[in-house]
Amino acid sequence: MNASQTPVPQSPAGGGMFGTGDPQAMAAQALMESCPAKVVMSGALGFAMGGAFGMFMSSVDWGMNTEEFQKLSTREQLKATARDMGTRSLSSAKNFGKVGAIFAGTECLIETYRAKNDIWNGVSAGCLTGGALAAQAGPQAVVVGCVGFAAFSAAIDYYMKSD
Repeated sequence: MNASQTPVPQSPAGGGMFGTGDPQAMAAQALMESCPAKVVMSGALGFAMGGAFGMFMSSVDWGMNTEEFQKLSTREQLKATARDMGTRSLSSAKNFGKVGAIFAGTECLIETYRAKNDIWNGVSAGCLTGGALAAQAGPQAVVVGCVGFAAFSAAIDYYMKSD
């Protein structure tokens, strides 16, 4: 058999993420592609990533290294450090989870409304997310948040979709 006669592999019946016509697999795929599932998954993953980020950032912060802190016993220093790491981890986890959930939900709704999957969904969702997160700081902050998140979303989408 020469190269022109090589059989082309066929995709399994049903296609999709799981590549099967199995009703349970199709139901799982439909669930994974739904907006509420995307919001929950993004929020949970953002929460986990934020927690790890907060713990790391807390461990490299020298702000606690004061004279008062150094006068504490080793046990008290460890307790204070652990308490600070926990507080910062939780704070970062909540913030990352909120950003992930808002962005994923907004992007999913925009994509559903437009019935297109292109870079403008992420840019629009980034703008709305950045603006919403900065809303309490005033109109200038809303504009800066919108532009900043939109640019970041465009850069990430461009990088992820480029060959």
